Amino acid sequence: MHFVVKLFPEIIIKSPPVRKRFIKQLRANLRRVIKGRGHSAEVRNEWDKVEVLIPSGDQECAEAVKRILATTPGIANFSEVTQHPLGDFDQIADLLWADYGQSLSHKTFCVRVKRTGKHDFKSVDAEREIGGRLLQRAESATVRLNDPNIKIRLEIRGDQLYILEQTTQGLGGFPLGTQEAVMSLISGGFDSTVASYLTMKRGLRTHFCFFNLGGRAHELGVKEVAWYLWDKYGSSHRVKFITVPFEDVVTEILTKVDNSQMGVVLKRMMYRAATEVANAWNVNALVTGECVAQVSSQTLPNLAVIDSVTDMLTIRPLITMDKNDIINIARNIGTEDFAANMPEYCGVISVKPTTRAKPERIKREEENFDFAVLEKAIENRREENIDEMMADLVELPTVETFSSPQPAMTILDIRHPDEVMRKPLKVGAAEVATAPFFSLQKNFKTLDQDKHYLLYCDHGVMSKLHAELLHEQGFENLGLYLPRV
Repeated sequence: MHFVVKLFPEIIIKSPPVRKRFIKQLRANLRRVIKGRGHSAEVRNEWDKVEVLIPSGDQECAEAVKRILATTPGIANFSEVTQHPLGDFDQIADLLWADYGQSLSHKTFCVRVKRTGKHDFKSVDAEREIGGRLLQRAESATVRLNDPNIKIRLEIRGDQLYILEQTTQGLGGFPLGTQEAVMSLISGGFDSTVASYLTMKRGLRTHFCFFNLGGRAHELGVKEVAWYLWDKYGSSHRVKFITVPFEDVVTEILTKVDNSQMGVVLKRMMYRAATEVANAWNVNALVTGECVAQVSSQTLPNLAVIDSVTDMLTIRPLITMDKNDIINIARNIGTEDFAANMPEYCGVISVKPTTRAKPERIKREEENFDFAVLEKAIENRREENIDEMMADLVELPTVETFSSPQPAMTILDIRHPDEVMRKPLKVGAAEVATAPFFSLQKNFKTLDQDKHYLLYCDHGVMSKLHAELLHEQGFENLGLYLPRV
């Protein structure tokens, strides 16, 4: 068995040298991924197609190659093909009757032939002669050239006949590695994962930069979805996963920046850090999942202010897409479940966030910020090869969870003070204390360790992240308060 791979049409219209380079890259990518999956297959190319030949009888390899071809950028579609010596029209009709005979009854069909080489007939002659012979045998069948029930596709090359038995849609796009490398700012949600997929599909080698705002649980979740994207759509090239510890940066923003400006300032700090990381790896563009007006920080005035902190190109594949379309793509590429269950950082939330940030106002706010904190975060980043990092992951500790207040346990409200003031926690006679999450790691040890604490925040995410981190540090006197809604 072998497969005929059709190139994405945009590749075909390139100039001859560019087309040759793209096909060479696609061939190399397929060889690398097939070998990486533990299989062996011959990959060869012609001017407008690539062929993959599977060892005879190796069905496991054939199934693996199907999955690889369906998820490799640069492929328009691929067909399973059987190869036969070219006989006369009667012999060809006999071959096709064995494959299609029973299915043609009471159906409309047509025969399409592509021909290469010297023959004493034209392609249209072959279509007419072969189709006529099948029509004579099939009960109540009808030839229909446009939109038939069954389309029989043949390729005749020299003295060989190829029957294209099944065609599967590919990803399209350009072969990975034909374009420059980019750095994706990935949070693990719907937007950043879809944006990363779209750049990979377009042939851009996509590294991942994650800003850890709240704990190891979020980091592990983002690593899992980034590895999934790379393994399924981009494993022909090694990329980096870079974690930048941003907890102290968040604390600095929360204590030094006006509430309404925090979201824009946080994004600017991320862009500054991402630019340094990208420069260190000779990457010349950033990728984000931002979409116009989806959240307050993504209005055009705010994006302009955010962009002004870097000279590096920022690619926003989703900039005008609807959220439903983004979710549909996530569902199709397999990241929907990751994103739907991904912890979302709920700390830097402005009560009335600005939607029209002013450069001069942001500059004044950032004058209060200690940029040594940002530089330290950049210096302390952790860089890993994505194909190696999953081996280092370990299971998170289990933290006991309660849906109602517990006797002799103090509920520790870790929300931002603005949130506590706006919506006080009401739990009857239970004891409640406040401890803002951005100082919790530093201050928890100063609390009465003879007491048992239940951490609480609005969505249960920050409380879970901090409970797990404190648990890792040896604190056993805590759990989670997650009231039923």
